[in-house]
Amino acid sequence: MNIKGFTKTTLLDYPGHIASTIFTGGCNFNCPYCHNGDLVTAHKDMDNITEKRILAHIKKRCGIINYICISGGEPTLQPDLISFLQKIKEYPIKIKLDTNGTNPSLIKSAYEKDLIDYIAMDIKNSKDKYALTVDRKININDIEESVDYIKTCGIDYEFRTTVIKEFHTTHDIVSIGEWLNGSKRFFIQQYVESDKQIKQGFHAHSHETLMNFKNHVEPYFESVSIRGVD
Repeated sequence: MNIKGFTKTTLLDYPGHIASTIFTGGCNFNCPYCHNGDLVTAHKDMDNITEKRILAHIKKRCGIINYICISGGEPTLQPDLISFLQKIKEYPIKIKLDTNGTNPSLIKSAYEKDLIDYIAMDIKNSKDKYALTVDRKININDIEESVDYIKTCGIDYEFRTTVIKEFHTTHDIVSIGEWLNGSKRFFIQQYVESDKQIKQGFHAHSHETLMNFKNHVEPYFESVSIRGVD
């Protein structure tokens, strides 16, 4: 596993629980506003954290922290992700997977092997602006397949979109709602500038605009929340 970061305790990454978070290196997107840009562009220069260290922490803290988040970068790029999840699941641990949805076959395999308990899938933008937003050529069919599988397979899940003035309009948010119609849970995430992001110069929407986005898409979801605003 190409593990480049590890947070031993977090209240943010696994909804409603104290968790630990593992950050993998490398991503097949190049979202310019990514707040973990070092994991995208500089991960080869970062020290690797061994599986042994992670598993020792889990063994020591199991019973206190029983939730692990696998984030990135894009975790589903890791060729040994399934075997790593199997090692974690030797303990009574619930696993949340953060993903961009570009590897639906791995998502399906992990769930069918009972290796993940919660999925958070990033929806970068409306379909027609996806490639622009992620700064890469994409196969939208893979992303659509992941959305459809997550919605219907029975796993607990959320879809989420980090919104930025330069990329997201009301029309885009409504298009996302129409696309994800019938989904359980959707989070509109406020953009927060980071010194690690790939490019600078982006701007957050106002709280009023975020509320307007929320009002527009509530008919499409069981639950819509704004994340990152006090």
